[in-house]
Amino acid sequence: MASSSSYTSPCAACKFLRRKCIPGCIFAPHFPPEDPQKFANIHKIFGASNISKLLNEILPHQRDDAVSSLAYEAEARVRDPVYGCVGAISFLQRQVEKLQKDLEVANANLIHCVCNEPALPRRMGNEGYQNPSFPFPYSLPWNDHNSPSGGNV
Repeated sequence: MASSSSYTSPCAACKFLRRKCIPGCIFAPHFPPEDPQKFANIHKIFGASNISKLLNEILPHQRDDAVSSLAYEAEARVRDPVYGCVGAISFLQRQVEKLQKDLEVANANLIHCVCNEPALPRRMGNEGYQNPSFPFPYSLPWNDHNSPSGGNV
């Protein structure tokens, strides 16, 4: 007689597809019953048959990564049906480009304010870099030991 504690809930895929979850179910290791939305999104975008074929064609140790990728793409497609992941990547790339431009402007302003020089700062070689706690790649008055004042301001 089996106890009720030995009963395990069917995986999210089998529950969604309304079928019995067999012991060798290809979906069970990747779609736990606690996360039904993960399979629902993947099923909506790719279909259960395609997911099953994909999981059967790849090596077992690659399946978790494949399911993670499918889940990410499916969620992105649910949020943005036209662009999906490409839209998210493009958005992030535009943010990085804007931040890089802002950083360049801030560095130029910092150099200009500190040195009172409108010219581009000169790059230091390894020999001029004395303070590892201040990883600023430019020569500034307080860390330029080759200056006539000896780095004292």
